[in-house]
Amino acid sequence: QVQLVESGGGLVQAGGSLRLSCAASGRTFRRLAIGWFRQAPGKGREFVLVVNWSGSTSYADSVKGRFTISRDNAQNTVYLQMNSLKPEDTAVYYCAAKSLVGGTEPDEYDNWGRGTQVTVSS
Repeated sequence: QVQLVESGGGLVQAGGSLRLSCAASGRTFRRLAIGWFRQAPGKGREFVLVVNWSGSTSYADSVKGRFTISRDNAQNTVYLQMNSLKPEDTAVYYCAAKSLVGGTEPDEYDNWGRGTQVTVSS
């Protein structure tokens, strides 16, 4: 079992930046894939990006060139750097974990954090 805690959300103007953190405890962090998903009001949970155990990454087209994911295995933490934010990025952001390699479907992931709200004003 993995416990995940997100932090770093908030209110920012369009064009601004935020950095989210996902701190993990429990299972061996190094062997985990950590994905970020988001959910806007009235919509389903949407894949944003993932960093696999090897450090390889995959991004949704909507965030390519604006968002960057990185992991610090010594700190058991994954970071989501969000730049050039748009109002359509407004959502609750969740991190999720699974073994080794993560895909784009929420059902693949075994463990979830409680989420952190990101609001981008126009």
